[in-house]
Amino acid sequence: VMIYRLSFGTLLLLVGTANGFSAIAPPKSPSFYKPDTSDISEVALKEAADKIQRVAVPVPTSVSKNESVDISYIQWKPEEYGSSTAPGKLPLVLIHGFDSSCLEYRRLGPKLAALGIDVYAVDLLGWGFTQLQDVESFSAASKVEALKGFWDIVGDGKPCAIAGASLGGAAAIEFAASEASPASAAIMIDAQGFVDGVGPMAMLPKPLAELGVQVLKCVPLRSSANQMSYFDKEAYATEDALKVGRLHCLRDGWSDALVSFMLAGGFSPSEKVSKIDMPSLVLWGRQDTILDGNEFANKFVEALPNAELKWVEECGHVPHLEQPEKTAELISDFLSSEKFALPESSENSSLFLGVAAAAAFGVGAIELGAVLGN
Repeated sequence: VMIYRLSFGTLLLLVGTANGFSAIAPPKSPSFYKPDTSDISEVALKEAADKIQRVAVPVPTSVSKNESVDISYIQWKPEEYGSSTAPGKLPLVLIHGFDSSCLEYRRLGPKLAALGIDVYAVDLLGWGFTQLQDVESFSAASKVEALKGFWDIVGDGKPCAIAGASLGGAAAIEFAASEASPASAAIMIDAQGFVDGVGPMAMLPKPLAELGVQVLKCVPLRSSANQMSYFDKEAYATEDALKVGRLHCLRDGWSDALVSFMLAGGFSPSEKVSKIDMPSLVLWGRQDTILDGNEFANKFVEALPNAELKWVEECGHVPHLEQPEKTAELISDFLSSEKFALPESSENSSLFLGVAAAAAFGVGAIELGAVLGN
């Protein structure tokens, strides 16, 4: 068993249950920017874009004076794909790469859900379709704080698996290595884990940084990155893929958020990798020319205390986009392995006892602690 302080989301659930009400749903953002996909033909993209929602999550005042920001995400539920949540399988939180969005997982999410995994693709604060106004900082630390707040509200702070692709791997590392992290499994997908910061951009005067950020939005640069990302360029480095990658860049406030991130110095995951002692899966595209797997994949295996490496053949830097079926299979096999075989859980009975005790003794919600099966 594990004793831990309950999140705000859990308190809402317990109070509602104790009073005979159904669980309280996370507060939804009433309105937000929805990407215009009318000139994109990919069906998976349109379906994913339709599923984007946004939720208000708690953050420190260093992130927002309102102590709340809106985070966008997509959830793929197993029951929507002819499956059911597999008993004992951790819910999976997917983190996109640098200056990208949750739409990056449009092909992988449905395949994972069909294998019985509850999947959440989350936008990092300042990227994707998150709140861009009335935010004090879009730094790496702010992004991780918002991610923690997201899982406290949407995931109720329960144990989860965290996965990150490319720079999203750095965010996943910082999340998994943070104090009292709910992460019980880590998945690195061609991840950046040994390169800290953003290089010379962090030292630029703000006007020059703003100019540099505008270059990141331009079609030629995005097209070049698109070409570099895939092994089968003809099939995947398409005009549609380019358009998807630029959707979030068209929002008001995008450039200011990116400048804020760059001038703050970016992520610094390298010293935290070895602190992730949970079961870890390292997935790598065999033909990745952006982050050479022979160097970086093996470096992860050496640094992570409890890791296994799986190669994805005929694949470049983005296995979740180029080989989603194989990637889903490898992730599902990992989360179904004996590494996560738990003894018969007493979670339900412990939850009931916690609620009953709170009701009987009048324990205030804020002070409420519980003993739950882990």
